[in-house]
Amino acid sequence: MVDPLWEVLLSHFLLGDRNRPVYFQPWLARLRRRSDLLAMMRPAGTLLSALAPPGPYFPDFLTPPESAAGLDAGIDAVSATGRRRLGDELNLLHQTNQRRGRATPGWLAGLTDSQSGALISLTTALRDYHRAVVGSHDDLIRASVEADVALRVRVLLAGGVEALFRSFEPLMRWRRPVLEVRYDVEQDLYLQGRGLRLVPSFFCHGSAVSLADQDLPPVLVYPITPEHRWDTITAVDPGPLSELMGATRAAVLVALRHSASTTELAATLYTSLASMSRHTKTLRQAGLITSERRGPAILHTLTPLGWRLLDGAKVRA
Repeated sequence: MVDPLWEVLLSHFLLGDRNRPVYFQPWLARLRRRSDLLAMMRPAGTLLSALAPPGPYFPDFLTPPESAAGLDAGIDAVSATGRRRLGDELNLLHQTNQRRGRATPGWLAGLTDSQSGALISLTTALRDYHRAVVGSHDDLIRASVEADVALRVRVLLAGGVEALFRSFEPLMRWRRPVLEVRYDVEQDLYLQGRGLRLVPSFFCHGSAVSLADQDLPPVLVYPITPEHRWDTITAVDPGPLSELMGATRAAVLVALRHSASTTELAATLYTSLASMSRHTKTLRQAGLITSERRGPAILHTLTPLGWRLLDGAKVRA
């Protein structure tokens, strides 16, 4: 159910994202506390920074469809990538880097040389990275993803494929016969009778992700809902809210037992308007509050998920 190589790649992107949602904080805090895991992930982190830099393109061979069967199957598929395909995808990466004014490390060319051992080094590093960043946090990741999949299956059985697509709104919108998806790159994908594999992801956030090569088996990786992330976090770590998300954001949630404006929150918590705006934006992105303009003010209110996190039996505010 969890695709290990997609989670490797997306966790790599997440670690470089300064605007990552607050619900990733418990996972990140766990990782940072383990010096052994940090040391294990660094070689692959260096490789991935070169192979999959921030931007519109990363090589498709890093996320083969065989990874759906597990890490070993995925690693074997990466190892078996043909030299011609490697060369074509690395050339596309180089062209993308040129357009963005970014250098392509020369050692990447060694991946196409069967005698260099570079591809073997990459697959070894990917395995270590997965163990450190994904596998060691399986209790957080797998339970969250399985909860999301269970919801989608219930919707599918009750209402069919169209109901399933509607359950992804606003990330996706079904307009028969087209599925419109919020995506970072403008592109059209024609299935031409092929199925579409939907991949739930713990580390994906903001928008969906797909492959660059439309001739490959169609896949759409989507972020699971914040509700399923929080449910798992609070089940695994029933500590105070401040330990989960930071003292100020926890205090904002407590203050929002009664709806309040940004100005009122800033005055109550003795912080600046700019800082409070950042905190409310983070909580809104996490699905814990809603914000609505009321005249010159912005009024913030807890969502049902925010109330559950605040008042649930497993969480002490």
